[in-house]
Amino acid sequence: MSDAAKPTLLVIDGHSLAFRAFYALPVDSFVNREGQHTNAIHGFISMLLNLLKNEKPTHLGVAFDISRYSFRTREYPEYKGTRSETPPEFVGQIPLLQEALHAMGITTITKEDFEADDILATLASRGASEGFRVSVVSGDRDAIQMVNDDVTLLYPSARGVTDLTRYDRDKVFERYGIEPPQYPEIAALVGESSDNLIGVDKVGEKTAVKWITQYGSLEEVIAHRDEIKGVVGDKLREQYERAERNRRLNRLVTDVELPVGPGDLERRPIDVTAVREVFDRLQFRTLLDRVVALAEASGDGEGSAPAPSEPVGPTTPVVRTLIDEELGFWLKNHAGADKPAVGLAVEYGAGGTVTGLGIAAADDTVYVPWAAGRGDYVALEEWLGASSPKVVHDAKRSYKALKTSGLPLTGLVGDPRIAAWLLRPGRTSFALDDLVYEHLGEKMPTADPNQLVPADDAGSAALDAWYALRVSDAIVEALDEGSRGVLRDIELPLVRVLGDMELTGVATDQKSLRDLSVRLGDTAASIAAEAFEVIGREVNLGSPKQLQEVLFEQLDMPKTRAMKTGYSTDAASLADLQDKHPHPFLGLLLKHRDATKLRQIIDTLDKAVDEGGRIHTTYDQTGTTTGRISSIDPNLQNIPVKTEVGHEIRAAFQHGSDYETLLTADYSQIEMRIMAHLSGDPGLIEAFNVGEDLHRFVGARIFGVEPADVSPLMRTKVKAMSYGLAYGLSPFGLSKQLRIETAEAKQLMADYFARFGAVRTYLRGVVEQAREDGYTETIFGRRRPFADLTSPNRVLRENAERAALNAPIQGSAADIMKIAMLGVRDDLDERELRSRVLLQVHDELIVEVARGEADDVEEIVRRRMGSAADLKVPLDVSVGHGESWDAAAH
Repeated sequence: MSDAAKPTLLVIDGHSLAFRAFYALPVDSFVNREGQHTNAIHGFISMLLNLLKNEKPTHLGVAFDISRYSFRTREYPEYKGTRSETPPEFVGQIPLLQEALHAMGITTITKEDFEADDILATLASRGASEGFRVSVVSGDRDAIQMVNDDVTLLYPSARGVTDLTRYDRDKVFERYGIEPPQYPEIAALVGESSDNLIGVDKVGEKTAVKWITQYGSLEEVIAHRDEIKGVVGDKLREQYERAERNRRLNRLVTDVELPVGPGDLERRPIDVTAVREVFDRLQFRTLLDRVVALAEASGDGEGSAPAPSEPVGPTTPVVRTLIDEELGFWLKNHAGADKPAVGLAVEYGAGGTVTGLGIAAADDTVYVPWAAGRGDYVALEEWLGASSPKVVHDAKRSYKALKTSGLPLTGLVGDPRIAAWLLRPGRTSFALDDLVYEHLGEKMPTADPNQLVPADDAGSAALDAWYALRVSDAIVEALDEGSRGVLRDIELPLVRVLGDMELTGVATDQKSLRDLSVRLGDTAASIAAEAFEVIGREVNLGSPKQLQEVLFEQLDMPKTRAMKTGYSTDAASLADLQDKHPHPFLGLLLKHRDATKLRQIIDTLDKAVDEGGRIHTTYDQTGTTTGRISSIDPNLQNIPVKTEVGHEIRAAFQHGSDYETLLTADYSQIEMRIMAHLSGDPGLIEAFNVGEDLHRFVGARIFGVEPADVSPLMRTKVKAMSYGLAYGLSPFGLSKQLRIETAEAKQLMADYFARFGAVRTYLRGVVEQAREDGYTETIFGRRRPFADLTSPNRVLRENAERAALNAPIQGSAADIMKIAMLGVRDDLDERELRSRVLLQVHDELIVEVARGEADDVEEIVRRRMGSAADLKVPLDVSVGHGESWDAAAH
């Protein structure tokens, strides 16, 4: 029988491909309404549909592992022992995947005490002998040994599950220089880190191939081991038993007793009703369309339709390159204040400069090449600076590039990056192609990676604009009304504020930073010398392994938290160890770490100073789950506040030579004020309204003394507890923080709630409400989903409960600060003042004040920050002035 006439058997390693899909797709972009992550299922089924189209199998089966344990772990318990724990987001996906496969008429196979690869090897061997052409899909290289004239391996690349390398005998020989059955013999000698099979020391792939080629087999290599010269021969003679063990373990079983054979795996009809039910729970809209189309094409459903290999969307519009009058005519017809929004994308050149722009309406796109100094862009510049609605993905980056090129950007009404973050604040990828795939079910066109010379892709910015426009609508439609308001009124207007702050930067005394770095380096070296004297030898104080040996062997100190690599030497563990079992070496080690860490912060700042003597941080608007703005490259939010070195670092941040002073303004106890507002607790509200020190006021009621009699220790306890409660701190956690007995901490909490009962009621209610709703909400309507509140995993559930406690408070504080920033910017612009906001750090704003504007700026900042929210308690704002950030502190 010719190959073309043979039936085709396709067998798939389910776990292997599911894990590949899990790591190929962003985990946070695939979560159903029950909070179940689904990225592995989505990627697997998408890959499967492509396989069905390309391979056209007549018979199909998917094998799964039952557990990590098999006959191999009985012989060698360390087998696969280096593999990390299953990610919690992967948990629960395999049963749902199997359910989806059954609905699609696909048989799944498992076998106790065997791995999926053994099932595949058995089916492949039997299939080949029974006249099938066999294709095996696996990401495990052990599967190479199955390849022969009738069996082909389809191996996924590191990029994911859609790019498969086809290994037949010729391909295996081309890649490894051996026949497929010899591959596991090579692996036995070299070792396989993924399976924790340790090979013979000094033996690499080239050496192993040379030996197998020379002697014919591993058995013969070992039989002739005395003939092999050099160090590598010595190692083989010492460790050949490792290779023998590895070969026993990596040999795939080809005669597993299975409930089905190749002939039983004939493709069955797709149960469209069952698929709809499963995919509805998984919320796979686009995949459902593809599977239904496949069913119809196969005669399993009504009608007929071709089965698409990839999600299909509207036809991509033809991109035209326009300038001059033609561009002006296009903008007049498609863009304007009274017309629907259009998409805009910037094409970047070296250094982030603008080389072109893409502009897109719903059904038309244009590309505009940009060259500064040309006079044929009048219509473009007028449109960019007009209120005509525009949608821009990652708008802050585009705003900065355009402004640097002398172009304005106003009229921003949409940014898919920000909208996607509001929809799912915990997601990690905001790439446009990921958002398009997730929300439109389409794949953006990409250049062919196999082309030696890429095709001209000048229109890509125009297509980016078109996709950004369409996906923005889809994401905004998925947002609730409150989140749309946050997007419209807070986050989108903030783009220009943050962009200007980044472009402006802050003046920095670079010499003082460098002097401080040298001083800290000397301090660290001196501390290290003292530490070495204590233990009588030099070690690497940055090496966990060497520190473990010193602390737990040489000094015989009590063991810290156990880890895979020994015992923890992280900061928290060592600080706790020093507190309970003080030792001179440990004290010096902690001081050395502090000095080293501070020096690293300073050196990072020093490298960030530009030619003009200013540091430009980047504000990540989508970098937190709470809504807070984060600072990166460099991070200006990790500079210590209360230490002497922290003061010296802040002193290096100064006003520019053309400005008069720096103004700093921050909110006093904003989170506790929001707690008072949300809980409505009369005691807390009274404390803020009478203007007393909050912690002294609370301490007086808890301890039953007059406010004047609240001692510093009492105040410290109350402050730790007040903030700790908002973060879900337990009595045990409070006892550790205050170094008191757990019973005392528990009583302290009981006394607190006895005086401020509404706080307890609020904290209990916010978690229960979030569990019911699936999200928390800030005062302004910003939502934060908490799918794990109903997770069966206790650790995930308790982490979610702690985060849900504080989310409304932190999120509201973030919103208040952003609203204040917008108000300050508006007033500075309206009064045409030269002063400008430079930095936003936690609850603090730093403004560079122009000469003669100090009084106006202080009035604006106090008023805008103080009125940013209408709470039941006042927002207290502290303001200071000075030559530097530190001098302006208050």
